[in-house]
Amino acid sequence: MKLIQSIVVMVFTTFFSAACYSGVYKCTDDQGKTAYQSTPCAMEQQALQIDTKTGGQTDLSLKLKQKLEQEQQLQEEQKQKKTEQKQKIEREAKRKIDLAEQSKRTQLLIKNNPIQYSAFAIPPYTIDKLPELVKKYETRLPEIEKFRRLAAQKALSTGECKRVEAVNLNIKSKHDQLVFSIDCSSAKTFFFNEIELIK
Repeated sequence: MKLIQSIVVMVFTTFFSAACYSGVYKCTDDQGKTAYQSTPCAMEQQALQIDTKTGGQTDLSLKLKQKLEQEQQLQEEQKQKKTEQKQKIEREAKRKIDLAEQSKRTQLLIKNNPIQYSAFAIPPYTIDKLPELVKKYETRLPEIEKFRRLAAQKALSTGECKRVEAVNLNIKSKHDQLVFSIDCSSAKTFFFNEIELIK
């Protein structure tokens, strides 16, 4: 008899200890109904995990909310990153089209005015083979190409330049103030900044 009692006590103690170890979950539904259970609460319920040994409580709903907020923030960051990447690709494509258009206009001007322009006065830029100085202002390539053409025309309009031999971006350039040098067949050199060329 004592043996049977000992076995029953041992089984009960083992079962009770396992239940204590696993903890208890206090679940409250959206109608305020509370239930205690040994398994985790449903996702839509307010959930508290109770440590039966210490009596401490862990708000699983809050942890879940924080996790969802972190995941949402991560998704927003990834979405923003994709948007920025797409915009960058679109800007790059537009810049290439604008550069090609400006180069075409410049080469047409030279071709139609062989007396005023040397054939290699304003060679078109290739994006993957830019001179070091020009590479610093790569984002402004279409404007640089346009300003080179305007600089050549402005030098010719002075009457002191009979033929344009070369037009280059000058070392005195800054990102917000490009400067161009124009070498003429008369050995005279002109310098114009972009503000002067826009006028």
